Amino acid sequence: MSRDRVLIVDDDPDIRNILELYLENEGFEIVTVTEGSEAINSIDGFKPDLIILDIMMPGLDGYETCQGIREKTDAPILFLSAKEDDLDKILGLRIGGDDYITKPFSPSVLVARIKAHLRRTRISRNKKVIKEERSVIEFPGLMIDLDSCLVRSGGITVTLAAKEYQLLSLLSQNVEKVFSVEQLFQLIWGENSLGDNRTVMVHISNLRKKIEPNPTKPIYILTVRGIGYKFNGYIHDIPQLI
Repeated sequence: MSRDRVLIVDDDPDIRNILELYLENEGFEIVTVTEGSEAINSIDGFKPDLIILDIMMPGLDGYETCQGIREKTDAPILFLSAKEDDLDKILGLRIGGDDYITKPFSPSVLVARIKAHLRRTRISRNKKVIKEERSVIEFPGLMIDLDSCLVRSGGITVTLAAKEYQLLSLLSQNVEKVFSVEQLFQLIWGENSLGDNRTVMVHISNLRKKIEPNPTKPIYILTVRGIGYKFNGYIHDIPQLI
């Protein structure tokens, strides 16, 4: 398994040395630089998973360096600074930083925060990959191509109205999640749902007529009495569709 890579950008040799010591002991691969321009130039070759960035440096300061780094990578950036002013923290986060750590700091706490950021980054990237891989959603007897907005039921292409397709897309990507009528109206129509329950019900009814083998006994979009609707997560257990 490859090690996570951390780029340390600080002109203080004591800070660089202690960070390098702690992070290498935790199994990270480390590169240290002393200037902002050097940090920006090292991104393409080193490809860091996370950057620790001092703010007060000669030449390019941390804010300018952050902007240059952001043009090359979306890896988390943790600012280091002796300044405790909230305005400095807000500025750092606004220009692309992910965290702000005030000097002096506890190395063990910093390591914990680094690991937390890397963990969140991995989770976020995994979700993105899963979403990209699921551009086509298939269930027994039903196929939904999210890229082309194509829907086939029983092998036959069906034509859906825009709101019908949006309802089907939302429900099929959230299998077994129950949506209230109010939630569906707000998510699809984007308006206050008060008094508009019938709109959702009519669209669900029309959608069932187009995709369900037997609209009177739906197997895909189920009614949850007194609450709303959900997409059936147990379609594979229905004998007539296997």
